[in-house]
Amino acid sequence: MKEYKYKINGNIYKVAVGDIDNNIAQVEVNGTPYHVELDKQKAPVTIVNAPRPSTAPRTQTGEKVIAKRVAPTGSGYEVKAPLPGVVLSIPVKVGDTVKASDTVLVLEAMKMENAIHAGRDGRIASVNVNNGDSVLEGAVLITIE
Repeated sequence: MKEYKYKINGNIYKVAVGDIDNNIAQVEVNGTPYHVELDKQKAPVTIVNAPRPSTAPRTQTGEKVIAKRVAPTGSGYEVKAPLPGVVLSIPVKVGDTVKASDTVLVLEAMKMENAIHAGRDGRIASVNVNNGDSVLEGAVLITIE
């Protein structure tokens, strides 16, 4: 048993705390035994986050990998980045047929995931970015024929 001395409003109390079993503690105050029920501790909640790129990846020379605005090529419909961010996933590949409402890319911007849709029906002609790339607003992400 652990023993403690407390002074409360000028009165001295000798408190001994014994075993704790199923949230019931054996406590003795000035020689009088008590059974004290403790609040049940809730199990801590574990939040698991998928690892996200925290900064722009770098090339072997140390430069950041950032897709910049590209001059229009005139062939096909270009899906552009509506805001700057980091590419999290690209669920399509070259040659896939997509509908206008299909998600072709997931972009993280301001700690939020943004689904980027195709915008029109067609076939994926090119994917101009990779997972983890940082892109600027207006950068061409995917071309649809």
